[in-house]
Amino acid sequence: MGWLGKVIGGTIGFAMGGPFGAVAGAVFGHAFDSSGQKYIQADRGRLSQGEEAQMAFFLGAFSMLAKLAQVDGRVSEEEMDSIEHFMVHDLQLNQQSRGVAITIFNTALQSPGTFQDFTRQFYDHFRFQPQLLDLMVDIMLRVSIADGVLSDSEEQLIQSAVHTFNLSDSQYSAIRSRYVSDVDKYYAILGCSRSDSDDQIKGRYRKLVQEYHPDKIASKGLPEEFTRLAEEKFREIQQAYDAVKKERGIN
Repeated sequence: MGWLGKVIGGTIGFAMGGPFGAVAGAVFGHAFDSSGQKYIQADRGRLSQGEEAQMAFFLGAFSMLAKLAQVDGRVSEEEMDSIEHFMVHDLQLNQQSRGVAITIFNTALQSPGTFQDFTRQFYDHFRFQPQLLDLMVDIMLRVSIADGVLSDSEEQLIQSAVHTFNLSDSQYSAIRSRYVSDVDKYYAILGCSRSDSDDQIKGRYRKLVQEYHPDKIASKGLPEEFTRLAEEKFREIQQAYDAVKKERGIN
């Protein structure tokens, strides 16, 4: 990560406005103009276009994660572990880079810039690189679910980023499904709703199991293709009931 060494070493200057610039100035100690928005380009070298993009991704990613992590009032240990995993395994950062990333994260926690401010500037930088926008939403979900719960406030922020990034609902659903089990679909498989009692759900499950049990299907002498479909349906019913049981604490 060549840009990081250049900036830390003071051998190069940069000019970056908006919330990214505010965080960068606080972290790296660069001077800023009277508006408090744009950092002054020093009479040294300049970052290459690729290095500027790397810097913007670095600043944006850890600033957005900071604002997201604090939305429910506290940054949990599990969330920090997930961010550490992202740094080590996804970005493969060395110890120095990880230290700077955490400094950016902590600086953004205190920054007056909002989550939406950071997502808008991130989109301005990467609007023509949809794979990075997809990756960022993936990381947001991964961090948010680290403590076992995707809260409403966390999901609202993530959905605001999805809207800013011009990602479709189907794209978001596909990313979300990697980390969040949508239990509602399991209720639908069982032909039940969340408002049904445990006994109603158990009764519906038993009825479906009887109807689709492989032995019962086989005894009817139906075509092999139908038998295979019935077996798949039986497994789907079992999976759905297991998920609903787990959510409701049914023994």
